[in-house]
Amino acid sequence: MDRISRDRLPVAPSLAPALAELHLPTRGAVIDRRVAVIAGLAIAVAIAAGFVAQLLAALIAIVTNLAFHQRLGLADASPFDHQLGAAVIVVPIIGGVIVGIMARYGSKAIRGHGIPEAMEQVLTNQSRIPRRMTFLKPLSAAVAIGTGGPFGAEGPIIATGGALGSWLGQVVRVSADERKVLLAAGAAAGMAATFGSPVAAVLLAIELLLFEYRARSVIPVALAASAATAVRVALVGAAPVFPLPDVLAPGAVALLVYVAIGGLLGVASVVVTRLVYGIEDAFERLPIHWMWWPAIGGIAVGVVGFLVPRTLGVGYVNIEDTVRGDLVGTTLAVLCGAKLVSWAIALGSGTSGGTLAPLFTIGGALGALVAAGMAQVAPGYAIDPRLGALVGMAAMFAGASRALLASVVFAFECTRQPIGLLPLLAGCAVAYFVSALLMPNSIMTEKLARRGLRVRGDYQVDHLDALAVADHASKALITLDAQTTVAAARAILATAHHQGFPVVEDGALIGVLTRRDLVEPALADDTRVGALVHRAPVVVHPDHSLRDAADHMVTANVGRVVVVTRAEPRVPIGILTRGDLLAAHARRLDARHRR
Repeated sequence: MDRISRDRLPVAPSLAPALAELHLPTRGAVIDRRVAVIAGLAIAVAIAAGFVAQLLAALIAIVTNLAFHQRLGLADASPFDHQLGAAVIVVPIIGGVIVGIMARYGSKAIRGHGIPEAMEQVLTNQSRIPRRMTFLKPLSAAVAIGTGGPFGAEGPIIATGGALGSWLGQVVRVSADERKVLLAAGAAAGMAATFGSPVAAVLLAIELLLFEYRARSVIPVALAASAATAVRVALVGAAPVFPLPDVLAPGAVALLVYVAIGGLLGVASVVVTRLVYGIEDAFERLPIHWMWWPAIGGIAVGVVGFLVPRTLGVGYVNIEDTVRGDLVGTTLAVLCGAKLVSWAIALGSGTSGGTLAPLFTIGGALGALVAAGMAQVAPGYAIDPRLGALVGMAAMFAGASRALLASVVFAFECTRQPIGLLPLLAGCAVAYFVSALLMPNSIMTEKLARRGLRVRGDYQVDHLDALAVADHASKALITLDAQTTVAAARAILATAHHQGFPVVEDGALIGVLTRRDLVEPALADDTRVGALVHRAPVVVHPDHSLRDAADHMVTANVGRVVVVTRAEPRVPIGILTRGDLLAAHARRLDARHRR
């Protein structure tokens, strides 16, 4: 089939009326002034999220002091060194009752770890999160964690930051896409403010919330993460969250061990995900109202916490001790198993908490144990259990969440240990691969998939946006003169195989008629086809992309567009149909699958 030339034709003044009479597609710039507006709003959200992160830490400290030490204060408090004895079992139960009441009479959306709920709002509700979530989520998380819940504070802070962005996007006049950017910016700011990991926060937003990689989305999110990190530095300092001493540089054998750890953690991430959702399914079958489920989960948290106190509360110190090599052997193995049981039951019960810190704890422990065992089996190969812990924690998160790049960069930013980058990249990639082979959904998307939502996990450049109209539109045109009668036009239809016919008057395009327009039984045979044209021509230029053309068809509600040049905007030189768009996609599929 002939295709259109991109060459400019000589201008014919008599055939060059004002372009305003033509229906042309709007070509949006990659970056415009609107991006600056959204970036400014994102920075404002980030600053607020930075302070909210510190407020939540303070709330957790207050609740922890009250629940485990019977004192009122903002000083950092650990539930590990309580003096309650067996009475400690009651504390998480009380917390579960309070969270259940808040969920039933405040908002059911506070249940869970926050990120899947934010993803659901992006996918189904134009990124609108209820405004009450901006205070209910952090308050419920402070109660759950402060009373011993085995969660990290990062999930609730991420959810709260996203709620702040969504709230601002509902107050200010923005589009649904811009509101999504503000939600993602708030979520990224929450993570950056918690861990001081701005790059990982941006990658997490891209991989789990934005569902795209565009400059107009990434720039506001990146600025928000930077602003939130600046707030954190100003309030608590710039030291890494999990400082890691110098580790042994891996050789070939050690690198293979870390890759194997990544594969093992990929399998473990599948087991952990299925365990959590299996427990959630078991709670669904209980013959009591879901409001009481967090209290039932609190029983398990309390019993496990009584036996293994290190499972109680946020537990960032566990991660730090693991990657530093201070937790080893049986102690580390017991912590790993106990944390898994406590966290899986608590999260499955529907209480308010996060997933990142528990996954890091479990993954780090497994990685350290495997690396320590291999170091004993193969001494002299620079296998470092501390590096194994780092790879394990990142690989567990990569396999469970499918946020590959965020996992790698997060582990680096939190430790500032560059020697770990290569083992992290290899181990996390293998964990991602194994997890994707064994499990169709991640711990973030399984809940959404069960509700019938299809979450995109792969991103690629829009195929149609990379193709020009000139290369795919047909040059073989059948035009109708405006003075042609309907009877004569119908005779032409008998030999034509397409559906759309440009109508010209004195060689100038005035509109398009379809086969349906011309076969209308009520039309008189002597009616002139020019009299049937009632709308401006819908046209594109040869250098427009097929994405521009497809969007233009949808906006104008037509199945074809006429191709004209800028030099002669009223002279039709081709036509692009929906069939041409499908043919372009067919070539994409052929390129993907033909060997």
